[in-house]
Amino acid sequence: MSAKSQHNNILLAIIGFVTMVVIVAVIGFFAFSREKEVIQGQVEVTEYRVSSKVPGRILEIRVKEGDFVNVGDTLAILDAPEVRAKMEQARSAENAAAALEQKAQNGARQEEIQGAFQLYQQAKAGLDIAEKSYNRVQRLFDEGVMSAQKRDEAYAQYKAMEAQCKAAESKYNMAKNGARQEDKQAAIAQMGRARGAVQEVNSYINETIQIAQMEGEVSDIFPKVGELVGTGSPIMNISVMKDMWGTFNVREDQLGELAVGKTFTAFVPAFNKEIQMKVYYMKDQGSYAVWKATKSSGQYDLKTFEVKARPVEKLEGLRPGMSLVIKQ
Repeated sequence: MSAKSQHNNILLAIIGFVTMVVIVAVIGFFAFSREKEVIQGQVEVTEYRVSSKVPGRILEIRVKEGDFVNVGDTLAILDAPEVRAKMEQARSAENAAAALEQKAQNGARQEEIQGAFQLYQQAKAGLDIAEKSYNRVQRLFDEGVMSAQKRDEAYAQYKAMEAQCKAAESKYNMAKNGARQEDKQAAIAQMGRARGAVQEVNSYINETIQIAQMEGEVSDIFPKVGELVGTGSPIMNISVMKDMWGTFNVREDQLGELAVGKTFTAFVPAFNKEIQMKVYYMKDQGSYAVWKATKSSGQYDLKTFEVKARPVEKLEGLRPGMSLVIKQ
């Protein structure tokens, strides 16, 4: 073999060896290099459920899913004939209580007062005559002309008329003063009770017209027009779009900088954009199903935490359910 041929063989062997080393190095780099761990979460939003305190039939639904509503907007109207009937009963009871309260305040009628006054005057006149008769009999008794029996009879008649006069005066004063204070207070209390019943039924009537308590977007509508809904049955859900956050399930060995009050970067695939988020809530999920053993021997387990964070700045178009990705 010539020297030149031997030299070429050595060169080829070196090149082959180097190539092999490079291939092994590349395979090792990709095989053993640590990929970035990805934590995926999603956007959540505060929702409140619209429901009625009274059962009824849906007469009208004035919004559609996806509509934005403001505070005070009418959402749905219910028909509740039972509530209207209760209102008639409550108003009748209120009118009756008002009449009794007015009667207690006004006292006796003027004719009754006048009649009591006349009886009182009659009794006074009789007392005056009885007193004069007794005085005459007493003088005759003192002169020895009249017997003691007659004097005692005149005195008894005088005292009887005096008691009758006092009774007539008492009846007159009672008619003039009207009902007792306790009766007046009882009538006032009964009136207040009746008014309270009317107010209670009014609150039920107000429940037949459902209005938005907070501004937001109608996310779900459950019943159709004409359907019956029971007490507390959901009519629709309203999403409060100004209160959105992201929720993540994070293993404790991945928490890293995800501490309450800390800011981190999350990727939003829907916009191919990164946003800054601030952690405000963290709690372990407390279920064995979300634990992970660090070794097959199970020396200790890693728990999963629920982490919630809000965007530092508002991102237009961000919607509930959109994915959020944290790359570590």
